[in-house]
Amino acid sequence: MAPLTTLAALFLGAVASVEGAQDWDSAAFATSPPVYPSPNMTGADAASLSGWAAALEKAEAFVANLTLEEKVSLLTGAPGPCVGNIAPIPRVGFKGLCLQDGPLAIRQATYASVFPAGLSTAASWDRDLMKLRGQYIGEEFRGKGSQVYLGPVAGPLGRSALAGRNWEGFSPDPYLTGVAMEESIIGVQSTGVQAVAKHWIAYEQETQRNPEDTFDKDTIPSVDQIMSVSSNVEDRTIHELYTWPFANAVRAGVASVMCSYNRINGSYACQNSKTMNGILKGELGFQGYTMSDWMGTHGGVASVEAGLDQTMPGAWNWEPTLPGVPSWFGGNLTKAVENGTVAESRVDDMAKRVMTPFYLLGQDEGFPGVDASSGAYPMNNQFEPESDWLESWTAAGAINTESNVDVRSNHSKLIRELGAAGMVLIKNNGALPLSKPKDIAVVGNAAGDVQNGLYYHDVNYEPGVLPVGGGSGSARFENVVAPLEAIKARAKADGTHVQYILNNTRLVTPGGFHDMIYPVPEACLVFVKAWASEGADRDSLELDWQGNEVVEQVAQNCSNTIVITNSGGQNVIPWHSHPNVTAILLAHFPGEEFGNSVVDVLYGDVNPSGRLPYTLAEKESDYYFANITSSVSNPNDTNAWQADFTERLLIDYRHFDYYNLSVPYEFGFGLSYTNFSLSPSITVKPVSNSSIAGVPAPTTSAVPGGNPALWEDVYTVTATVKNTGAVTGKAVPQLYIQLPASAGEGTPVKQLRGFTKIELTPGEEKTVTFTLARRDLSIWDVVSQEWSVPSGTFGVHVGFSSRDIKAKSSFSI
Repeated sequence: MAPLTTLAALFLGAVASVEGAQDWDSAAFATSPPVYPSPNMTGADAASLSGWAAALEKAEAFVANLTLEEKVSLLTGAPGPCVGNIAPIPRVGFKGLCLQDGPLAIRQATYASVFPAGLSTAASWDRDLMKLRGQYIGEEFRGKGSQVYLGPVAGPLGRSALAGRNWEGFSPDPYLTGVAMEESIIGVQSTGVQAVAKHWIAYEQETQRNPEDTFDKDTIPSVDQIMSVSSNVEDRTIHELYTWPFANAVRAGVASVMCSYNRINGSYACQNSKTMNGILKGELGFQGYTMSDWMGTHGGVASVEAGLDQTMPGAWNWEPTLPGVPSWFGGNLTKAVENGTVAESRVDDMAKRVMTPFYLLGQDEGFPGVDASSGAYPMNNQFEPESDWLESWTAAGAINTESNVDVRSNHSKLIRELGAAGMVLIKNNGALPLSKPKDIAVVGNAAGDVQNGLYYHDVNYEPGVLPVGGGSGSARFENVVAPLEAIKARAKADGTHVQYILNNTRLVTPGGFHDMIYPVPEACLVFVKAWASEGADRDSLELDWQGNEVVEQVAQNCSNTIVITNSGGQNVIPWHSHPNVTAILLAHFPGEEFGNSVVDVLYGDVNPSGRLPYTLAEKESDYYFANITSSVSNPNDTNAWQADFTERLLIDYRHFDYYNLSVPYEFGFGLSYTNFSLSPSITVKPVSNSSIAGVPAPTTSAVPGGNPALWEDVYTVTATVKNTGAVTGKAVPQLYIQLPASAGEGTPVKQLRGFTKIELTPGEEKTVTFTLARRDLSIWDVVSQEWSVPSGTFGVHVGFSSRDIKAKSSFSI
């Protein structure tokens, strides 16, 4: 490979080979080149959301009428009723902005729904349900008076199976995550609520995600800190993996993008000019505003110039015993403009970026006031100093006169449907569906109702089901349907006798199951779980509370053991081949209707159609990138934490395929109560006779999503799918593309580039067509700094999982 000479190419290195054709050089890769100035927005329309230019005109007129202090107030978080707040400006009739968590629910609210997690949504592989979930979430945010929904999540993508927040996002595959991001954003913003794509970018672990003070907090504070972990990622990887789903989000017209806590190649994400100015606003043509994660801003002028438009949450007391931390923006930004350090034109662009989505989505026209109960449980401004925010927000007409507004509507129906659709049946030796069994046992601590309260924010949920994980992506429930509750209701209707033990400690004791369960049931339903949360990565991929031991004990005594896992991601399940384990259902985090959803699948009212959005390996060590705790040679070194993404493009199934490693359950896999076939003959056709090899024609202006040529359809692939079983079911045919050898060593063997979900009655067959865009066939050229279609032969693989390929073809470019 020719030496890299451009600063941009040196930025993150080149993928020549994952095996060392270009050795990893942490010192070279852990740098980020400057990209200035921050591009001004142009008002260019997104593919799925037009009207940006007209909204920009309104924003320009509004901003022109503001004082400098008022402009800066649009950019600086303030005290208020919500998780994040932009204060009202009464002089011009602006009622402020209410920003609320989170990805699966309006977190700090009453009478609101809790939807299935992003992971469950991805496991459905259902575009329609993804969009409808987004729409319903948007409706609930709007009903509570929140203009800004802090979601959806594409970072973490899922580099490591141990990352604590993987469940908030969708899948380690960028294509599947990209589709889920786009559909979710379209759904949310169709209700007039702003979506915020987060966390930009390469935010792949909780360990050392925030700076850690090296001083004793009981003494005088010091400025010395251990810096956040630096995600050191080379250029091709950051484009083809971590930027990919955000490109879908920008193309969908997302209002805002939230930058992450970590450093990227040595520079904090919220002041990294390469990623914000260069990639997000430059290459992707992002028209909205960038927002910091809470306390993710570590500089004022540096962040502004690097492309940060809004800082959250504003002034903050990190510890109640420490002095308040002033905002890097606010009065400091005003002074920076007044003394000439920051051009007012930059502040104008920041303010216009904030206000344009406000007008674009019609939030100036009859948007409800903030529900007066918002944040009351639990108190969300516990670190804020006393202020008169309630008086000022009320005076501005921003608070709804009605408290505890019920926004749930009929959304439980969708939650139940999507919860079931996101469950993946990976083993079934004829045990399922259940058909009015005479006697069943329900065992395991994940089967019962919650015990520690309805606000999921704590790791210590020994007894009780886990509808969601913890942290800011969690929720406060109004109601949880536990599996045991729903099973008992179904059993009563069927005349089935139900026995149960929910104490895992008792179950793993010799005789704990055998001595208490009599007679031996026809079926033993074992519910096991694994917690995951923001703020801490998982210690291992083992099930919590001795879950694996519980399964082993039950299987020794029950020849029809059916296991349901309740988890935020991958688990090691060494008992999967046990002859007495007759069925395994992965339930993920399905939201408030968990029990009803799982009963629907177990009893066959819903034919399971979920597919794995990740790979399940045999043992934890098979996940080459599972260990996410960075090596720290000198704990006193403030720059010690370095996470080198040496695997480059090869995460999840890409890793297992590249090294030809066996796995028990591969990406895209899932069983049904029926069977499907796919014709070995597929048709591959170019959309036109024009050559697409090489770099596409450049554009003169940034368009949301990047160069429009990348999104042009260039090939179609047609296949025929048939239901060969006895019951109606939904098939998920998947398209994988193998790039030619010219793409270089380290290129994944094949990559998902299309999927669809179709319902078929017994004997019915349908033709499905996948459309390939130019982007789907491109790689990022680190030298030319452009997307490019490599020359050679492309492999076309269509099947029912990444390894269950039923038909192959090829074409050459």
